Amino acid sequence: MRFFRRFNKQRIFIILCLIVVSVNTPSLLLSSHRLRHLGYDASKEFVGDLAILKHKIEVQALSAVQQEEVGSLKEPILDVYRDGNQTSAVSLDTIDKNDTLGQPKNVSLVGNDVTTHDAKKESLVTTHDATVTTHDAKNESSVTTHDAKNESSVTTHDAKKESQPSLQEKTLATAREKALEKSRLKEIQHGQNVQSHPRRVLDERVKEIKDQLIRAKAYLNFVPAGGNSNFMKEIKLRIKELERAAGDVSKDSDLSRRAIQKMKAMRSTLSKASKMFPECSAMVKKLRAMTYNAEEQLRSHKNQASFLVNLAGRTTPKGLHCLSMRLTTEYFALQPEEQELPNQHKFQNPDLHHFAVFSDNVLACSAVVNSTVSTSTAPEKIVFHIVTDSLNLPAMTMWFLLNPPGKATIQIQSIDSFDWLSNKDILQNQESLDPRYTSPLNHLRFYLPDIFPSLNKIVLLDHDVVVKRDLSGLWRINMKGKVNGAVETCLEGDPSFRQMDMLINFTDPMVATKFDMKSCTWAFGMNIFDLQDWRKRNLTGLYHKYLKLGSNRPLMKAGTLPIGWMTFYKHTRAIDRRWHVLGLGYDSGVKLSEIEQAAVIHYDGVMKPWLEVGIQKFKPYWKKHVRYEHPFVQRCNIHD
Repeated sequence: MRFFRRFNKQRIFIILCLIVVSVNTPSLLLSSHRLRHLGYDASKEFVGDLAILKHKIEVQALSAVQQEEVGSLKEPILDVYRDGNQTSAVSLDTIDKNDTLGQPKNVSLVGNDVTTHDAKKESLVTTHDATVTTHDAKNESSVTTHDAKNESSVTTHDAKKESQPSLQEKTLATAREKALEKSRLKEIQHGQNVQSHPRRVLDERVKEIKDQLIRAKAYLNFVPAGGNSNFMKEIKLRIKELERAAGDVSKDSDLSRRAIQKMKAMRSTLSKASKMFPECSAMVKKLRAMTYNAEEQLRSHKNQASFLVNLAGRTTPKGLHCLSMRLTTEYFALQPEEQELPNQHKFQNPDLHHFAVFSDNVLACSAVVNSTVSTSTAPEKIVFHIVTDSLNLPAMTMWFLLNPPGKATIQIQSIDSFDWLSNKDILQNQESLDPRYTSPLNHLRFYLPDIFPSLNKIVLLDHDVVVKRDLSGLWRINMKGKVNGAVETCLEGDPSFRQMDMLINFTDPMVATKFDMKSCTWAFGMNIFDLQDWRKRNLTGLYHKYLKLGSNRPLMKAGTLPIGWMTFYKHTRAIDRRWHVLGLGYDSGVKLSEIEQAAVIHYDGVMKPWLEVGIQKFKPYWKKHVRYEHPFVQRCNIHD
């Protein structure tokens, strides 16, 4: 019994081994047969199995293979490129006969070729199945049956493909066109700049952080008072952590690992918030309200900044006030004969070059005088006439006594010394709180023929200008019967562009009939006046007429520029723009090339070079003509 039991066990074990061998042998033989045919020509042998045929359509849709030519049918050539400096994943040329399996190969997409390859594969499978019969007949029949089913399924699939070519062709054409377009775009971007793609992708993180902060603050406003305090604490914590981690970073290369971690944490919190507040309409309304509030705050801040800048332009810095007081003290310590300026005989000589400056700013006047004298080819012919108020007369006189302008001549006068000037109440009747407009010194330019009765020509310079070139050529300009020589400001697109209706009320009938709105405007600041023609035309009387009309009705805005346009209307000659460059007191975009070519640069506007609000890049042109080493300047903390 024991012998029979042992024999039965051995018999069962042998039968099991034979079953295992008979089942596994066909697959091993089939794979070995395929390995022998790997080096065959791609056009003669079909490389692949039924899985490739099953996913053939997906491969075609992704355009990862190239279609071969069959008969007269020819499909467009398709390139697929990878990012970086690699070659294409699918070659455009015909695959070489010696290509191995690891290299990309062409697979036919035409039904006839698939049928041919399937027939070849069928013959291969049949051959291998024939070899299997030596092991087990049952297994042979089962494998043959299974292969027959596969053969029939493949044949049916190919038949359907042949019967419905239009749908597949349309799908394949659409997929190939999209893939071709994407590949071309990638090729162009890669050819232009290989390094731009990673940088562009990296910079998206900074944008995402900013978007996350905006969304988080919007969600925070959605939470009602007393509701979901845990969520409020969480989102407030995320906002605080992300703002600290990101800081003012503008590039992803500067982001720390901590910032990236906080960004991921914020992403999960925002996902939670989106589930808590799913209504988009409420979110839209809230975001619109936030946008409106932000715009209102921005508008308010702009108005406040503009007001503060204008306020700074109207006030006198402490340093300038200190300098004026120290100079005044020194002036009254002098003897009467020591208070007189030299070369007084030149004051009324019409053959010299006379300049007029009306100002109460000692440091500004010194910069005008120093820059004019330093650039002049004949400084001995220059005579400066500075007119100030009685309060600043001692300080102005003392400064030029301590700092004489070389060979040039200086005359200092007070506006209170002009007894014939009895219209101070009219001069100050201007609807403006800005002392630059209401000051009599600002309107004194319309009285030049009365102030200098013995002169024929004079150049008016504002105290906020700097002279960069010799101005003696101004006296050689042919005025052509005009009274005022000035640079025009009617060039559209220029920052100094002005039009008459900007400052003059053309709704008034008198203004509309007497003046042309489109007539060219001009600038004050550097003007040459023919005083003889001025007297002949009595333009000072015309100025008085318009000034009185403006006090009775809204005729013009405050300041001397609009009334100057009216007074010298059709009495102004345009001179070369290089004589006078404007905008250094309000426009930071003035070209440096224009400044270098200019004879006079003008810091018109509220951002004067002696103020903290002045435009920094233009200040050196003014500072080079200020004596910062002077003891009084240093004691008043006026530094370069």
